[in-house]
Amino acid sequence: MDRQPTLEGEALLLRPLREDDWNALYALASDPLVWELHPANDRWQEAVFRAYFADALAQGGALAVIDKASGHIIGSSRMQAFDPADGGAVEIGWTFLARSHWGGETNREMKRLMLAHALKSVARVDFRVGEDNLRSRRAMEKIGGRLADRDGGVVQTASGPARHVVYEITRETFAGGPLLAG
Repeated sequence: MDRQPTLEGEALLLRPLREDDWNALYALASDPLVWELHPANDRWQEAVFRAYFADALAQGGALAVIDKASGHIIGSSRMQAFDPADGGAVEIGWTFLARSHWGGETNREMKRLMLAHALKSVARVDFRVGEDNLRSRRAMEKIGGRLADRDGGVVQTASGPARHVVYEITRETFAGGPLLAG
């Protein structure tokens, strides 16, 4: 499975994240409100974001999200944890968007592009979300994510341990789900 494709939609271009994206991406990520509900709510700090950015480049699967109208980077997302067993699964996550693109069609289009690509190769896409991150949980439900029975585990953050839950979208639920209706 190609975890770093170039994907193009009506309003967005997703392309592999590059080292020279640092300045544009950190300009967005340095807004503390972007991370307010996220388990790693200190990610707006430069040193913390540098580690996050370096990990994104090292792991592969990271995508820059570009607004086609302006040509500017407006966020990032990743495809990681590819597992070919049982029809295959991949995790989509580590997503953040500039606040100027919250609440509209941006997240919906980005996830539709990523899911359509991933579900050509795998039967299931997982999304690990901080249990208390209500903004992300609502966004998952809006795009048709189903809360799975699998435990998302606990991750140690600067604020302490954070429990995660797992949402999933399968080929079947994607084919009949809200992301394709509009």
